[in-house]
Amino acid sequence: MTDMTDRAGVSIDSRLATFLESEVLGPLGRDVDAFWQGFAALLADFAPRNRALLEKRESLQAQIDAWHTERAGKPHDAAAYKAFLTEIGYLVPEPADFTIGTQNVDPEIATMAGPQLVVPILNARFLLNAANARWGSLYDAFYGTDALDASPARPGGYDEVRGAAVIARGRQFLDATFPLAGGASWVDLAGREGIALADPAQFVGTTDKGLLLKNNGLHVEVVFDSNTPVGATDKAGIADINVEAALTTIADCEDSVAAVDAEDKLLAYTNWLGIIRGDLSESFEKGGKTLIRTLAGDKSYTAKDGTAQTLKGRSLMFVRNVGHLMTNPAIRLPDGSEVPEGIMDAVFTSAISTLDVEGHGKFGNSRKGSIYIVKPKMHGPEECTFTNDLFDAVEDLLKLPRHTIKVGVMDEERRTSANLAACIHAVKDRIVFINTGFLDRTGDEIHTSMRAGPMLRKGAMKSSAWLKSYEARNVAIGLAHGLSGKAQIGKGMWAAPDLMGQMMVEKVGHLKAGANTAWVPSPTAATLHALHYHQIDVFDVQKHLPEPAGLDDLLAIPLAEGANWSEEEIREELDNNCQGLLGYVVRWIDQGVGCSKVPDINDVGLMEDRATLRISSQHIANWLLHGVITEAQVLDSLRRMAAKVDAQNAGDASYVPLTGNESGAAFSAARDLIFKGVEQPSGYTEPLLHAWRLKKKAG
Repeated sequence: MTDMTDRAGVSIDSRLATFLESEVLGPLGRDVDAFWQGFAALLADFAPRNRALLEKRESLQAQIDAWHTERAGKPHDAAAYKAFLTEIGYLVPEPADFTIGTQNVDPEIATMAGPQLVVPILNARFLLNAANARWGSLYDAFYGTDALDASPARPGGYDEVRGAAVIARGRQFLDATFPLAGGASWVDLAGREGIALADPAQFVGTTDKGLLLKNNGLHVEVVFDSNTPVGATDKAGIADINVEAALTTIADCEDSVAAVDAEDKLLAYTNWLGIIRGDLSESFEKGGKTLIRTLAGDKSYTAKDGTAQTLKGRSLMFVRNVGHLMTNPAIRLPDGSEVPEGIMDAVFTSAISTLDVEGHGKFGNSRKGSIYIVKPKMHGPEECTFTNDLFDAVEDLLKLPRHTIKVGVMDEERRTSANLAACIHAVKDRIVFINTGFLDRTGDEIHTSMRAGPMLRKGAMKSSAWLKSYEARNVAIGLAHGLSGKAQIGKGMWAAPDLMGQMMVEKVGHLKAGANTAWVPSPTAATLHALHYHQIDVFDVQKHLPEPAGLDDLLAIPLAEGANWSEEEIREELDNNCQGLLGYVVRWIDQGVGCSKVPDINDVGLMEDRATLRISSQHIANWLLHGVITEAQVLDSLRRMAAKVDAQNAGDASYVPLTGNESGAAFSAARDLIFKGVEQPSGYTEPLLHAWRLKKKAG
């Protein structure tokens, strides 16, 4: 049973209260009683507003459901539909021309372009790996992945043949990115002396063992070390090429974690504190040895003018708070209701981050004195205004200057996409990030138009009119309102961490679309994706993109009109959805793992989080509602896919099989996500997942 304590009439888990008072407020020199009084007043103001916004979501959805139900069997009337959405306030007027006014933004966000990692905040080791992914070994990335088009490494130690192919690929990168004067090649170098670049401005300085170069705003260190196995056999003595990779990382409190109570939230906040203070560490076993991982220090170098300088050795860190929907039992309001978790996150993560702003960290995160919070799953400009007001109140509570807290707006809900300019305007003086995400956005697309008819197959969604419009409008609207040079415009995740060769072919498309950052699933993927930003100057691309397109394509509902699927096609789609759903849910419910590499139906490992679950469960619910499939077919698929998921997890000693355990929490949660999918708020999976996880934790 959770031990609760009273603070200014608010009941809070005693461990959380002690943590905040001793580890955060004390070092900040804040008056503890005044803080809790202010926190109680903030909750009294914003908790009712939060509830009202959720009621507005449900009211709009009910009206949209009714509109589609009344027109069942009739052709879709796009003009009437758009007029209806305007009438009910789903679509709002475009704001007058404006430019965002965000100030004090770190260069990693504002003026640099590069990869971005998203990492579950509950896993300290993953969090450290991501934070330290600012620099990555290009040799290691090529040697250990299929990004190198060469024979795989032979087992049993270092493969010299593959190593030679890695070195050749590294020289190819250097010749293409940092050409030498007079047409010389990096292949022909005999050492580090006398190297002359075709563009001397690319030379930044020297490190202890290397040359520091710069292209398109990103640094590269060419390491010369003949005392290493690779350097000793290299004609020039080059031992490695270190590239500046993950410029930014999002420590995630939301979709990639299973945080349902005070115990989970305390771990999240403790890990964030470790990142901000710079003392987070994690010990683990590897090769029979105990290793301790800590945050990397800065990279020292001597500039070409002879002065000693440093470059950051770690990613600039965002923290992603949860959205407006969920509540958490860690704190209870005076009326006994649970605290809106997004409000709790805003206060706690900002309080911890204030240690950085006021100089209490070992390394420092923001050199501009800013706090960076990503806010997901907001529906339209009213909810963005709420977040702006909430951050104002948090700044006042913590005695921070106005707009210290910056916000990243995730464009992953349909009402936000349709009103993106107004959403940006609502946070125009603190916005530092917008992005797109196929999975959540498609989940909301399905749920919003759930009663319009059966939807396209998931694969066909990727070529639908609304999705193309969504991706293009996001960038164009961001550019139209001045985000370039002040904020990130991002694109979504490459989900297959083992398919780096394919990523290197396809993900460059995000840069060509004007994104100055994009999500990757691992530090290795960040190292490889960084090469794309050397190939393409994104800020130049942004200057030549078209103006925002209209709303018509964005509002085109992805209905499967005239589809005549075979039984085999229907079964294939259903099995694919059920397998992915079960594979993710069983880890979330039974093990508390919110993000991991989950084998898909073809045994390809994909990084999955709740967004994956949302699209799969909503798609099945839609087909079930419209009679494409039956309840019996769904249950049959769940049972068959349970056996497949069990086989895929056979090597996990902590895994609890689904087969023969249909009354268990994991299988029950999966079944509920489908059969209760139509009634879930916005199609979100969190309410059911949290309920079943709490039951599992209770034993």
